[in-house]
Amino acid sequence: MTCRQMGGPCDTAIHGATAEEMSANGAKHLQESTDEGHKEALKMMADMQTNPEAGQKWNEDFAKKFAELPEN
Repeated sequence: MTCRQMGGPCDTAIHGATAEEMSANGAKHLQESTDEGHKEALKMMADMQTNPEAGQKWNEDFAKKFAELPEN
């Protein structure tokens, strides 16, 4: 998946064998990026930590998207 497909601002490829690994790698990508678009996505991610319902919804939606990906 790309950063953009995960809710971020760019088309950098994010890899992972599981949804959890992919999510962790996406978070790492956001943390390592310094432009405003990535900072905004990182803020959204931090906001989900204080709003468990929003975080749970994102995780559920992401798990569905990940499950639909073709296996390579």
